[in-house]
Amino acid sequence: MAIDGPFSNHQGNSIMAAYFIGFAKVQDAGKAQEYSAKAGPTIGPAGGSVVGRGKLAEVLAGAVDAHSCLIVKFASVDAAKAWYNSPAYQALIPLRDEAIHSTFVLIEEPN
Repeated sequence: MAIDGPFSNHQGNSIMAAYFIGFAKVQDAGKAQEYSAKAGPTIGPAGGSVVGRGKLAEVLAGAVDAHSCLIVKFASVDAAKAWYNSPAYQALIPLRDEAIHSTFVLIEEPN
């Protein structure tokens, strides 16, 4: 189900929204709090908006080794990758790697 539908670029081609989904298992609570406080403000300027976050309540099938999950919507996969690869976010990766074990994926909204 589409939330906002496709975005359109100047050539008239359809660009589908993308969702960054991050799973995190906290290793150091203090550093995780510091990482979150610093990483959060990098999302909005890159065009992202948090659509959901919280503690994992239950795994219904398979295995997930995480305590929490974050879902961020971007206009496109390229926009999400631009945020992830931005100097502002890249500078936080050493702190992130000390604070949490993470798995990040991008999904593209279907047509």
